[in-house]
Amino acid sequence: MSMPRQEWYLSLPEYLGMWMTMMLPMMLPSLVPMVSRYRRSVPAEGLRRHGFTALVGLGYYAVWAGLGVAAFAVSARVTTLQPGRSDERWLAAAGGLALLLAGAAQLTGWKARQLALCRGESGADCQVGATAAGALRHGLGLGLSCSRSCGPLMVALLVTGMMDPLAMAAATIAITAERLAPAPLQVARMAGVAILAVGVVWVARS
Repeated sequence: MSMPRQEWYLSLPEYLGMWMTMMLPMMLPSLVPMVSRYRRSVPAEGLRRHGFTALVGLGYYAVWAGLGVAAFAVSARVTTLQPGRSDERWLAAAGGLALLLAGAAQLTGWKARQLALCRGESGADCQVGATAAGALRHGLGLGLSCSRSCGPLMVALLVTGMMDPLAMAAATIAITAERLAPAPLQVARMAGVAILAVGVVWVARS
């Protein structure tokens, strides 16, 4: 099994368009509770509250857009290679190793801490000032904490194929369940075991 050669990567704007089209629905179920908590806590009313809430969402998705640029750079490099047979085996092995590392990360205390931050379980309230800059910073902070928590799942998605419907559905379900399920660590660990199993098969067939 070789790493997918996603030929549709044509340009950065097109890639980002596809990336954000995927990210908007994938991250929305977990973003809504965080934004709702912000709306309840921010000392503003009416249009100002709506505007600040929109800036939180903008900051959150700006982080994911930045990660999309990084993913484009890596993917473009991989897809422009003209590998021989030995190089193809090396790329396949690298993909399997990435899956094994991603699955193992799901089982660590680091993952548990990042997930607690993303779910707002760290004990920190949304104490932000009623300013546009404060709202944007809050959104950026949410995006950074959730991107760290989602990192292993996103690595697995990128390796298996970002536009594969089954992989996208599995990643969306796992990310949403990690954010909203009453037992998030169990969900994270089950996802980690599944990724490890795929990684083992991937390495064995490379």
